[in-house]
Amino acid sequence: MRYLPLTPADRTAMLAAIGVSSVDDLYRDVPKPARRSGLVDLPPHMGELEVERRLGAMAARNMAAGSVASFLGAGAYRHHVPASVDALIQRGEFLTSYTPYQPEVAQGTLQYLFEFQTQVALITGMDVANASMYDGSTACAEAVLMANRTTKRSSAVLSGGLHPHYRAIVETYARYSGFEAKSVAPSPDGNEDLTSTINAESSCVVVQNPDVFGHVRDLRPLAEACRKQGALLVVVVTEVVSLGALTSPGEMGADIVVCEGQSIGNGLNFGGPYVGLFATREKYLRQMPGRLAGQTVDTDGRRGWVLTLSTREQHIRREKATSNICTNSGLCALAFTIHMSLLGEVGFVQLARLNHAHAVQLADKLAGISGVSVLNKAFFNEFTVKLPKPAAQVVEELAKRRILGGVPVSRLMPDPVPGQPELANLLLVAATETVTAEDMDALAGALKEIVR
Repeated sequence: MRYLPLTPADRTAMLAAIGVSSVDDLYRDVPKPARRSGLVDLPPHMGELEVERRLGAMAARNMAAGSVASFLGAGAYRHHVPASVDALIQRGEFLTSYTPYQPEVAQGTLQYLFEFQTQVALITGMDVANASMYDGSTACAEAVLMANRTTKRSSAVLSGGLHPHYRAIVETYARYSGFEAKSVAPSPDGNEDLTSTINAESSCVVVQNPDVFGHVRDLRPLAEACRKQGALLVVVVTEVVSLGALTSPGEMGADIVVCEGQSIGNGLNFGGPYVGLFATREKYLRQMPGRLAGQTVDTDGRRGWVLTLSTREQHIRREKATSNICTNSGLCALAFTIHMSLLGEVGFVQLARLNHAHAVQLADKLAGISGVSVLNKAFFNEFTVKLPKPAAQVVEELAKRRILGGVPVSRLMPDPVPGQPELANLLLVAATETVTAEDMDALAGALKEIVR
């Protein structure tokens, strides 16, 4: 048949030519726990109409965050994206363009990347930013690799407040790149002291602000401790809107800043694609992964743009590349740039203040419920509440009432933490500008009934 043109004899001949006995041998480097045994639980074949109906019925079982009161966060946030963003990024000249391998004929692409870099550098308080990366989590791992190169050390300290998904990716990189990742135990109360974990062998300390529990902290003492030991401070921001209200990482002494930029210009989209932001000090410029678009003038003195650095590319630098990731989330970066341009500096600050105000209002409501307590002294638009029963059960009960009440900490940290059995009762709750007063009342009312 036309979709499976190779016969068994064809496949046998191909396998013999490359020196393996079966198709399974092609996957021998994939760990067995990561392999699927058997078929996916789907019908073996159907006509197109039947497939549409079946998949449509399956999709209808989902509860979309935009259709109900949603307080989900934990690294992915629901914000209002103006319709003009999608209208612009879907123009053919933007939607179909890709990597500017011939930069001189991609002036439009380079210009918006230059604007994107400028915006990222401004909000992070850093000297220079690259032209985006896959997402915040892989950018975090790349930041650790950069710190290792810069300091010529191979031991990174990971805060217990770092999002567990980010930590897992850094640990995976460590396992296969030959460096050490020391993870500190989670600290739901926010009383984490990382200064004692830094020594002369530390390449960097990775800390998230606000952290995964929503705590906001002053990173200046930690930055000073890093400088004394010759280590770099890597600051992770999973909610980029917070940079409109909080002291920038650069102002607090960060050496590298990585962010998830999804909140600006990009919807939740079932988890992607997202866009990683990466910024650093100018003195570390040549160790930075990713492309860098720069401004210049042509022979006639007209303003133009060039691809100033592309040192990560293996097709250019091969084994000397700073990184071997081969693309950036260009369209998502464009959406970020357009949304930021529409907001402007004043609008960005106002958006951040609105998020914080909504979160404060919600925290006050929830703290007034018997048996419920808010753990945070300072937060932006997300905080942690302690419940009198397992948070996962509460979330299920809320979902039955068409309320997405938040993310149980146990979903992010399923393994028991020694000495901290109370993690099961913790719930992460986020309130962005999309949350209404009616949504807050619905959550508070339902929670009061469920936990009593």
